[in-house]
Amino acid sequence: MGVTGIGGFFFRAQDPDALRAWYAEHLGVGSASFDVWNTQAGPTIFAPFAADTDYFASDRQWMLNLRVDDLDRLCATLRDAGIDVVTRAEWDVPEVGRFARIHDPEGNPIELWQPATAG
Repeated sequence: MGVTGIGGFFFRAQDPDALRAWYAEHLGVGSASFDVWNTQAGPTIFAPFAADTDYFASDRQWMLNLRVDDLDRLCATLRDAGIDVVTRAEWDVPEVGRFARIHDPEGNPIELWQPATAG
């Protein structure tokens, strides 16, 4: 008996329908009308951070990290859609993977992670 994975991620939104549609359109998470999405097996990090961390904005209690298989292509697609994408060489760790950051329309931070083992 024990936890086998994350069953969901729930958060408040000013406009849940618009935010649901944004996640479905730009990140392929869920759909515009339904929230369930089947994920591929892979690593999931569960890591509480110190209250004074500078890893993400101090006015936010959480940052969503999404595992991706082609970071460069996704970043290009997001930029083409007018979404600000931030990458920094110091975020990338050969043994861990590569990272980029975006924010959803309500300012929630999202980290995109291409694990080192991904194609």
